[in-house]
Amino acid sequence: MKKSQKTGLDFEVDKLTNSIENIVTGDSFATDISIISISDLKTVIKKNGWQFDWRLEL
Repeated sequence: MKKSQKTGLDFEVDKLTNSIENIVTGDSFATDISIISISDLKTVIKKNGWQFDWRLEL
């Protein structure tokens, strides 16, 4: 089994909200939560800009 490597993210969670919020400007962005399928995992990869390991979460 391949050993996973932890990657630091370039943001900090400073409070919980019902949406994504820019703390500097106060702008709030609509946020959808959806279930990911195994076929979706083929597109949410580091090569496509994702920094989060969705396979590890699934």
